[in-house]
Amino acid sequence: MFEPFPDKYVWNLSVGIALAVGGLIGEVDRACRPLRDLPSDDEDEATQAFFRSWCAVADNLVELAEDDEKRHRLTSAGAKYGRAAVYYQTAERMQAHSFEPRRAAYRKALDSFGRYLELTGQPAEQVEIPFGEASLPGILVRPDTDEPVPCVLFFNGLDSTKEQIYGTGTPAELRRRGIATLMVDTPGAGEALRLRGLTATPETEGWAGACIDYLATRPDVDEGMVGMLAWSLGGYYGPRATAFEPRIRFGVAWGSNYDWGQVQLDRLKNQGDRPVPHYWEHVQWVWGCRDLDEFLELAPRITLRGVVDRIRVPFLVVHGERDRQIPVRYAHDLFDDLVNSPKRELKIFTDREGGVEHCSIDNLPVVRDHICDWIGETVAELRGRPRSR
Repeated sequence: MFEPFPDKYVWNLSVGIALAVGGLIGEVDRACRPLRDLPSDDEDEATQAFFRSWCAVADNLVELAEDDEKRHRLTSAGAKYGRAAVYYQTAERMQAHSFEPRRAAYRKALDSFGRYLELTGQPAEQVEIPFGEASLPGILVRPDTDEPVPCVLFFNGLDSTKEQIYGTGTPAELRRRGIATLMVDTPGAGEALRLRGLTATPETEGWAGACIDYLATRPDVDEGMVGMLAWSLGGYYGPRATAFEPRIRFGVAWGSNYDWGQVQLDRLKNQGDRPVPHYWEHVQWVWGCRDLDEFLELAPRITLRGVVDRIRVPFLVVHGERDRQIPVRYAHDLFDDLVNSPKRELKIFTDREGGVEHCSIDNLPVVRDHICDWIGETVAELRGRPRSR
């Protein structure tokens, strides 16, 4: 993984995510360079300096995009808006829940991403998925055909977003294979949490069921061929949903969060092992807990132990051998428990291929393409058709 900040895994992970979802190395370097010699004794001040530096790069891009628009250079403007959205989300992701400026940055991210979709003519539709008395925001990408197509639900993790998922290129690769993707800000993440106050629950089959109900209203989607893909904490969300929602026809865990609750107990013993600053405040916000004690009471329920043998559909587990957040042994545990899957596969990515870090941030395309190939082949097998290439 590219690590411009010695001994700052959290910051380096953010840099890696930005590059993996559409950032450019020169702009990323411009955001990072002023931060390299900051004093390390005040984490709050350093994290806020990170925010200011990344937002400055994003603000500049928005100004340049506006200049392009005045010249009617709409495609160029849209590309700049897209990268601005990446940098605003990189800045916002690192901040404490109570840090007020993050709200404005998140709004700017959504606005910039919307302009990116519009001005560059992306094959993407922003949708609302009814969920109880509220709705979940999503992005739907489907192939250019009038026929009903298979669809993959893509759930995010603890602090990723649907816009970042879009930036990985996964929906574009599935589209090449004749498959739609519905990216969702699930409860506890992205817009669902920040703007709608929807917090996570262990029973993720409710979220998946709402998404499939929505897809059933669309004649351009084959509701009988819906799969599940999820990464990071989604490595719990996705398998849990697949175990309890019978309409899911296949599943992929991009990083095996087999026992996320236990990982949290381990983190308490090692305060340096955190994917974001202000970590405990963040997880309490995600799960709607009043305090750390309430969260620690909830955490043991967030496990796939005793659940995975309910999965009776094809399932792929991918994991990096040097994931610093989720132990690689959990990938083996998940795979071993898939005893009733008719097609279970485990792929551990090594240094030879790349993709060894958490969610493949060091070489995301190689893992993404492996996943998309497996999904394309599995859909063809389930439909009894020749594999598409």
